[in-house]
Amino acid sequence: MNQFDCVVVGGGMVGAASALSLAKLGLNVAIIEKNAPEMFSPDQAFDLRVSAISLASEQLLKQLDAWQQLQLWRMCPYKRLGVWEFEQSYTEFNAQDISQTHLGHIVENRLIQLSLWQQLQQHSNITLLCPDTLIKLDQSPTDVELTLSSGTINAKVVIGADGANSYVRKLTNIGTTGWDYAQSAMLINVQTGKPQQDITWQQFLPTGPLAMLPMPGNCASLVWYDNKDEIKRLSALSDSNLAQEIMQNFPKCIGKVSVINKAAFPLTRRHANQYHKGRVLLIGDAAHTINPMAGQGVNLGFKDVKALQHVIAKAIGDGETWHDPQVLSRYQQKRRTDNLLMMTTMDALYLSFSHVSPLVKLARNAGLMMVNKVPSLKNKALAYACGI
Repeated sequence: MNQFDCVVVGGGMVGAASALSLAKLGLNVAIIEKNAPEMFSPDQAFDLRVSAISLASEQLLKQLDAWQQLQLWRMCPYKRLGVWEFEQSYTEFNAQDISQTHLGHIVENRLIQLSLWQQLQQHSNITLLCPDTLIKLDQSPTDVELTLSSGTINAKVVIGADGANSYVRKLTNIGTTGWDYAQSAMLINVQTGKPQQDITWQQFLPTGPLAMLPMPGNCASLVWYDNKDEIKRLSALSDSNLAQEIMQNFPKCIGKVSVINKAAFPLTRRHANQYHKGRVLLIGDAAHTINPMAGQGVNLGFKDVKALQHVIAKAIGDGETWHDPQVLSRYQQKRRTDNLLMMTTMDALYLSFSHVSPLVKLARNAGLMMVNKVPSLKNKALAYACGI
């Protein structure tokens, strides 16, 4: 069979979630991916790439029957979020304040993808084309023809979920705006001397934030932002020397650490000028890559998935032609402004905390202290961040 309602290019977390959510509407879906995720084994080392999964994303993964499996594998719930620059401006958000048992979970990206793939493989409406690659894409008024390394298929709608350097975006001639930040980030998996599993925290410094994401056991994922040369220097250190640097530079609450694994990457921001062109849609990193400062990247992608599912479900329910480009454009209306707002907020935070002016420093610490003193404001911000 080579005629599908929908073809998703990219089988990562967001692509797999979108394929499942559309198949649940009764659509016939194909997913194109070059590499299948590696199987899970409990003795595997923790992956470096993890996400802070919000309550809203957890709901989506439950709806797609992927959350239950993740709970059987490994994840770390956290109840508190600490943010500060100076000790006196320390602000803590607590799940109890918004009547929740937790704020989110730290989960390895690869396990989220793997759990979604297990669901994909069980779904009769989904054809998994892996290993396969997109070569060419031609739109006509009625459908899209995709040339793959394995042959040709047709679809009423194509979803580009193929990451920050999206080939679908390129083939569709959708431009982007964006820039490279002057910083890099280093991800470091560590074993910690003392348990601190119920909290995730972030300290802001002029050179960039330092963050701790709790992992199961006495483990943590540390994120160290700094200028590119400093991150290059840190990357070249031995694990024991890097552990010394962590204990000198990170807040004292981290305690003694030993380094298990590390990697560095440059920070970029990209935003597609449009999420929709004819019968092609962009979701996740193909549409927007954000400063990872608040771990919101995949949560924004999952919001895209929910919005797209809602637009198509409503069109089907209202008896409209769900794949009509006019209908598809509603997805862009729902998501582009919201994503832009989140990206701009992250950039404003990033710029304000890297500003060395004493006045700006005073203002941002006063801001954090004020948030602490106005619980309604604090809880509203927290609920928004959790997606509830």
